[in-house]
Amino acid sequence: MTHGSQRLLTVGALARVEGEGALHVAVRGDEVEAVRLEIYEPPRYFEALLRGRSYTEPPDLTSRICGICPVAYQMSACRAVEEACGVVVDGQLAQLRRLLYCGEWIESHTLHIYLLHAPDFLHLPDALALARADAALLQRGLRLKKAGNEIVEILGGRAIHPVNVRVGGFHRLPTQAELDHLAMVLRQARTDAEDTLGWVAGFEFPPLTVRHELLALTEPDGYAIDSGTPTAALSGTFALRDFEQRVREHQVPHSTALHATLVGRPHLTGPLARWNLGSERLPDGIRTLAAEAGLGQHCDNPFRTIVIRAVEVLWAVTEAQRVIERYERPLAPAVPVAPRAGTGYGATEAPRGLLYHRYDLDDAGIVRRAVIVPPTAQNQSAIEADLRAFIQPRLHLDDAELTRQCEQAIRNYDPCISCAAHFLALTVDRG
Repeated sequence: MTHGSQRLLTVGALARVEGEGALHVAVRGDEVEAVRLEIYEPPRYFEALLRGRSYTEPPDLTSRICGICPVAYQMSACRAVEEACGVVVDGQLAQLRRLLYCGEWIESHTLHIYLLHAPDFLHLPDALALARADAALLQRGLRLKKAGNEIVEILGGRAIHPVNVRVGGFHRLPTQAELDHLAMVLRQARTDAEDTLGWVAGFEFPPLTVRHELLALTEPDGYAIDSGTPTAALSGTFALRDFEQRVREHQVPHSTALHATLVGRPHLTGPLARWNLGSERLPDGIRTLAAEAGLGQHCDNPFRTIVIRAVEVLWAVTEAQRVIERYERPLAPAVPVAPRAGTGYGATEAPRGLLYHRYDLDDAGIVRRAVIVPPTAQNQSAIEADLRAFIQPRLHLDDAELTRQCEQAIRNYDPCISCAAHFLALTVDRG
């Protein structure tokens, strides 16, 4: 809406993201003066809820932070608690956890690609319009997402907020018949994932360059998902126990979610960071397909993250197949974990980026302090800076088109706003 020199653009509810928020853009003359990603969702106080709880409870409680990526919270919580208790879960139990995590990457990324973001590139209003335009294509996406859901359901006990994960391992091991079923499902999923990568590679990507510091976990022998060392593109690796000294959270007046910076400046975590810091550790066959899809070893355009997500889906499918093919049933579903006083740190790569947990336990295993830093909280400052750069050359657009393109740019980051404290009220104030 335009009144004289003032122009207001409002999206009452930004669709196709997880959470509730608003975007306020202030323009003076021909310059974007300020961009604020305003998160007004009430604080959720999970860190406070964990205080006074037993060391066995964080995996179940933190999984409720997100219905889309609960496994990420469970895995980071388990790693932190197990470190505090002096226990390492390795071997086939660790491989089963990796299989579970692959399932979450498959279902979460596929949800984002097909239902949330692809309609933007196809100039469609939503996934229902995509279904009307090409039902078989959307069926492929739903079939691929179902493959991820089945992995999570079989390994985790149910597809949303899994209940089979515990400190030390699992409550129950999968049967061979269940793994055989997953192997069959994954054969089709691999074809679907390859077709998905070829499909999104053909999208048109608006120009935008990310110049932020990038942060992701890295592994020396593979693509990081359930473990790794924090690595920054410019400042290098650092110990996980130093995370809170490097990544500092702070409150901003316009958001109920904390912002975070890496050594004092905005940084970005997630697919773009993982790709730039770890793509050379992907299997050769997947790197070849990624190159054919237009991805080099480095990528600085956030609109191309939809292609990176498609590559990660393909990798997760192949990694899940590898785990199942080499699986040998452990003697027990979990290793014993006795309580003790200590501090433990855990981090994994959630679909949206690095997820950090820290727990301080007393000698009875009671949580005395908990710190959780989700990826979306880390990304907020970078998102605001990228939007400012994106909007500036597009101020000539009419209200409807500028709003549409801003929404598409927001969805590049697949923000999980509830994890950080959902749609986007966009206001452009021109003076």
